[in-house]
Amino acid sequence: MTDPVAIVFLLFPGITQLDFTAPAQALSRMPGARLAGAAASPDPIATDSGFAIVPTHDFAACPQADILCVPGGHGVADALGDAATIAFIARQAASARWVTSVCTGAFLLGRAGLLQGKRATTHWAYTHLLPRVGAEPAPGRVVEDGNLVTAGGVTSGLDFALTLIARLRGDAVAQAIQLAIEYDPAPPFVGGHPGRAPAAVTEGLKARVYDAAAARMAECLDRSLFA
Repeated sequence: MTDPVAIVFLLFPGITQLDFTAPAQALSRMPGARLAGAAASPDPIATDSGFAIVPTHDFAACPQADILCVPGGHGVADALGDAATIAFIARQAASARWVTSVCTGAFLLGRAGLLQGKRATTHWAYTHLLPRVGAEPAPGRVVEDGNLVTAGGVTSGLDFALTLIARLRGDAVAQAIQLAIEYDPAPPFVGGHPGRAPAAVTEGLKARVYDAAAARMAECLDRSLFA
């Protein structure tokens, strides 16, 4: 008989839906998995994709996680200053077997004091900010440091989920789930990371989106860490 595994995802306004739904899809197929989505209230959570996600629990009613997963999104900047959200992360992480993040969710772990002296990753546009929360930036789509597992930007959440499934249930189970969801990337372009993307594409995207977004994240980090 397979032991149950409680997997809790933090939900907050402005979440990047794929940060949550991609690993949730893979992890939900792991034998014994029991998923929950926790938010400050049971009201629907607005995502970055124009639709909402309904939490299964509020913070007070959420079960204790064996695996805590904190997704990212532009809403992280505001969530950094929300005391209830940070307290929930710290409380859950204290007893979780695995503490994990996807994309900029790493900064919420850091705000809760969970990245001090740890190797970690996040979305490429924000890695330079990781030392502000005590982390050592490390390359890779998935970075493991003890029971801490951080994933890079957005689609890295699938890699993280399959990596964790392999740790818990073995390579064969993880490979079967990868096959079941037909995760066999063959993108139309080589360039999902600045190390491979054309420089003009990278610089254009930074100028349009990420220079300002990273500056806002830095400001919110400083405000929340030194308030």
